[in-house]
Amino acid sequence: MSTQELDLFVIGGGINGAGFARDAAGRGLKVALCEKDDLAEGTSSRSGKLVHGGLRYLEYYEFRLVREALIEREVLMNAAPHIIWPLRFVLPHSPQDRPAWLVRLGLFLYDHLGGRKKLPGTRTLDLRRDPEGAPLLDKYTRGFEYSDCWVDDARLVTLNALDAAQRGAIVMTRSPAVSARREDGRWRITTQNRLTGETREFAARCLVNAAGPWVTDVLTRVAGANSSRNVRLVKGSHIIVPKFWEGPHSYLVQNTDKRVIFINTYEGDKALIGTTDIAYEGRAEDVAIDDGEISYLLDCVNRYFKEKLRREDILETFSGVRPLFDDGNGNPSAVTRDYTFDLDETGGAPLLNIFGGKITTFRELAERGMHEIRHVFPKMGADWTEAAALPGGDMPGADFDSFRETLKAEFPWMSRELREYYGRRYGTLTRRIVGAASGLEGLGRYFGAHLYEAEVTWLVENEWAVTAEDIIWRRTKHRLDMTEAEIAAFTEWFDTAHAVAA
Repeated sequence: MSTQELDLFVIGGGINGAGFARDAAGRGLKVALCEKDDLAEGTSSRSGKLVHGGLRYLEYYEFRLVREALIEREVLMNAAPHIIWPLRFVLPHSPQDRPAWLVRLGLFLYDHLGGRKKLPGTRTLDLRRDPEGAPLLDKYTRGFEYSDCWVDDARLVTLNALDAAQRGAIVMTRSPAVSARREDGRWRITTQNRLTGETREFAARCLVNAAGPWVTDVLTRVAGANSSRNVRLVKGSHIIVPKFWEGPHSYLVQNTDKRVIFINTYEGDKALIGTTDIAYEGRAEDVAIDDGEISYLLDCVNRYFKEKLRREDILETFSGVRPLFDDGNGNPSAVTRDYTFDLDETGGAPLLNIFGGKITTFRELAERGMHEIRHVFPKMGADWTEAAALPGGDMPGADFDSFRETLKAEFPWMSRELREYYGRRYGTLTRRIVGAASGLEGLGRYFGAHLYEAEVTWLVENEWAVTAEDIIWRRTKHRLDMTEAEIAAFTEWFDTAHAVAA
């Protein structure tokens, strides 16, 4: 078996791994990334879907982390305006939790720490008169409204991987690194595709461990690796219900335990509610919401809203394990969301381990990580990602509203809803998916919701989709809008049509 020579090998196909591969490939390095499952199958598709500074982190004096995240919020809005867009959050004031002056001070800092340019600032609401107060219980009379951003987290990962591949990186899914060892000042890495059995050999000057919750598991399989650092695994769970208020805004509410819960408008007519924060000690693959978490989230929402949610209202749940850097804090909610690097240069073959991090700071993490190993690659290119669009985000002025009108002119035969769907999922890549089609029949077989065969073909050929679930849950959210019969029919068709790949 031949060995492929590389500069950098990345283990982990979540947001940090994909971002790292993209940054390195754009600097002219020969890069490969392997992921044991699908891209973003773990933590990076199970977040609260927000690019945000982390308002509540101010309470733990994480001012630097919040400031850097707020700066990145603006950077990412420009890089991917199709999958990242502004949201306004209504925060009803609960006098028994935090005093109003403290909340207002926190929001003032939040508005000004990161040099906000695009987003509107905080405003005070009279919930008795302003429409945002209509669904809330009458006892909540005062509130605040502030800005943050929505993100399609799984697509953010995939777009980073796509950009990396377009810049020459090798991206392998369902292909764990079954061995990695130092030999003659280089890393010798073997991967094996779990579906096809294909084995590949690589030699790399540097190895990056970006495995998220599995970072310490990878360390146990890497010959001669060691690190004094560790991660704290914290479970976060969400529920999805039908949307129960009017308007495009979302809500942020304070619970009696001082935690905050997001109630986000989701996929147009639904609401995404979360998250919990629970210390977790099981296998990250086995994480699932429990009854206590469901009750916790429902009770928190019902404390504020007139319409009472019941378990029967829940359409879907998901849970993820956050790999937080273990800073010794006993309270899972207080554990830092910052990241740290651990560089092991034993034997002249560097191993860079990444502990912690969050979606909002992935680009900065990758950039700083490359600085950590700059001495290994003195001829690599300069920093470049801050001003670079992600695939599909290359629209003038990062102006999605203008791009929406462009799509209307180019594809007048599409419904407004279908154009919005393609535009929001794929941005300027929509043209490549639609191709020469001049009507719906040109998009091929229709499977339900907004899913046509043309999109499936794109996802299989360009975005590493291998299973039906890859398509209807991570690359898209069609599963939420398709009927059970449609899901079954699509899965049967996909498994038959792509039997070789799967």
